[in-house]
Amino acid sequence: MHQQRSEPAPPAPSAVPAVPAVPAVPAVPAAEAATALATGPATVPPAAPATAPVLEPTAAPAAAAATAPAVGPAADPARILVVDDDPTVAEVVAGYLDRAGYRVDRAGDGPEALARAAGHRPDLVVLDLMLPGMDGLEVCRRLRGQGPVPVIMLTARGDEDDRVLGLEVGADDYVTKPFSPRELVLRVESVLRRTRPAPAPRPPSAAGLTADPAARRATKDGTELALTLREFDLLVFFLRHPGRAFAREELMREVWGWDFGDLSTVTVHVRRLRGKVEDDPARPRLIQTVWGVGYRFDPAGREAD
Repeated sequence: MHQQRSEPAPPAPSAVPAVPAVPAVPAVPAAEAATALATGPATVPPAAPATAPVLEPTAAPAAAAATAPAVGPAADPARILVVDDDPTVAEVVAGYLDRAGYRVDRAGDGPEALARAAGHRPDLVVLDLMLPGMDGLEVCRRLRGQGPVPVIMLTARGDEDDRVLGLEVGADDYVTKPFSPRELVLRVESVLRRTRPAPAPRPPSAAGLTADPAARRATKDGTELALTLREFDLLVFFLRHPGRAFAREELMREVWGWDFGDLSTVTVHVRRLRGKVEDDPARPRLIQTVWGVGYRFDPAGREAD
């Protein structure tokens, strides 16, 4: 009787090594994918040179343009000459000034700056002190020799002696590099506000009446009026404050400059002025009496209640 031998158990199957998970690839938006296909791989800008920055970090140009200060009338923007041998600084400064509403010319050295100033006289010059050849101080002297022009100096020097020297030769302001272009725009606006003459105000006029304080001349429908000094001042005051009622005390204070006096003086001058500006002084429509108050100038010439 044979014993039945048991077959050895087959070896257990070896464990299959785990496959490392492949990281998920983020989905690329369709718009970005289309842009990438159209423009090709992005280029890496060259590293900036390891030198001290000339311009301080500031907002993006588009954002800065939204906050750029308003300047004079769009029909007559100031002309600014930017003089700097560093093309990057000149381009950034000119860009900010242009977005602020100014007309901008650029020059890279002293002779070019003088030539541009002779061709189109600037309202203000932004001038770098450290120019090659003819430095900014000499350029400033020669510009001032051609006539008065405000100058803002740009310099990498922070010494007090340099600032004083720049101001002595005629600079109106001094900005040390690095600087914020937006701050420079505000300084330009400030200097222009101090140096540019304010536009003359238009002579007040209404109801066919015009009074020019500078010329001391008043007309009605183009015909000159023969007014005394106080009659003229009274007419100007009425033209500048149409529709408002004034007591005789207020008129004496505002027109005559008196805090007290005989109020009949106002009454007499109003009557005389009516005789020269009203079609019917007996029934005045322009300079009306407001009972219990005083007088009111009504440009519409409506009949008083």
